[in-house]
Amino acid sequence: MTRRLALALRHVGFEDLGSFEIPLKEAGYAIEYIDIAERDPATLDPLDADLFFILGGPISVYDHADYPFIAAEIELLRVRLGADLPTLGICLGAQMMAAALGARVYPAPEREIGWSALDLSETGGRNFLDALRDVPVLHWHGDTFDLPAGTNRLASTTICQNQAFSRGPNVLALQFHPEVDGERFERWLVGHASELATIGINPSVLRSDASRHSSKLRKAGTDLLAGWLSQLRL
Repeated sequence: MTRRLALALRHVGFEDLGSFEIPLKEAGYAIEYIDIAERDPATLDPLDADLFFILGGPISVYDHADYPFIAAEIELLRVRLGADLPTLGICLGAQMMAAALGARVYPAPEREIGWSALDLSETGGRNFLDALRDVPVLHWHGDTFDLPAGTNRLASTTICQNQAFSRGPNVLALQFHPEVDGERFERWLVGHASELATIGINPSVLRSDASRHSSKLRKAGTDLLAGWLSQLRL
């Protein structure tokens, strides 16, 4: 099997590809993480990898004055998306993709943290998220975005109208977390302990919900990924 490269930009160590790692390797992809805290994204070739993932993190697209690498990541995405190369963003990554496509990113009406199902959109054809129908997914964000021009909305929730979008077969942006690995979920609770305490969310509730929902999400999330990989134009 020919090995292809899946490059993943990671902002914090525990927000990795999670349950996506095994199906990617089974599909013949070698995974390479780029930790943004250790490497300037401006040094990366946006056209180099076969697959490009941009992962979540506890910062905002509009925090670029405090975190200059954000602007470099968005510019990298502008080039890659302009070439229509396979790209998938999760949470902050989806927001950066929206910004790279010219859409506004801004605070949501309220923070959306917890497990709940999506309202899938009628797309007039295949919805890449069909595998997630009626499956609670993990939401963990305080921002949202306008739908970029030329893209299709795939899902919504009552708090955020735009939870996911696609553009053709190669571009997929997901504001929620289909990749979260329930066996490693405690790392999320510890990594976000300060945020949870500040806004008054009991980690025991999130832990209990993860125990109930994560195994079903693992199956649905890997089905989602497999379906996306199967129709890419590489």
